[in-house]
Amino acid sequence: MIELKRVIAVLAVALVGAAALTSPGAAADRAPYEPTRAGAPAAGGPAAPDTATVTEGQVKEVAPGGVITYPSVTSCLTVTVRLGDGGLVGAHASLFQVPGELRSDEILAALKDRVGNRHVTAVQVKGAVGAWHPSYFVKAIESHGEGEQVPVPSGPDAEGIAQEVARGLGASRALVTVEDIPDGDQIVS
Repeated sequence: MIELKRVIAVLAVALVGAAALTSPGAAADRAPYEPTRAGAPAAGGPAAPDTATVTEGQVKEVAPGGVITYPSVTSCLTVTVRLGDGGLVGAHASLFQVPGELRSDEILAALKDRVGNRHVTAVQVKGAVGAWHPSYFVKAIESHGEGEQVPVPSGPDAEGIAQEVARGLGASRALVTVEDIPDGDQIVS
């Protein structure tokens, strides 16, 4: 148990350090997510951009035909919602909260808010499936109190993650796919 706490602490420090080293040019893409309660931009509001970089703890949207880049997916999961009009809404769920960004237990609600009542054709979850316990979408690792047992995955649980993502988004389980992919950037179009 002590070894697990040490590993968690090392990962948390590494993630905070990586966030601090982000280049100033990328900082513009790290603007805090502000959910649109009705899902789509307000009438006459700004249209979604053609490209977006979604870093840990963020939710962003791109216009139909657009491209989302999820940089440095190592211990994270990405959740991309494909909309009926061809647009994409993406979330980058971090195993540990990046300061100023959403925790893993907040990310699905923010994604659901952004999607709103629009037609969803698919939900793709990709990333470090083996590092994630499905309950991290309900209660983030850092939300556990001192002495409280943090669930630890015993192996990849793609089905459990798919069920939790479907529940969190209010989507059909049949729409959700989960893929364990190697470390690196993810580009979704």
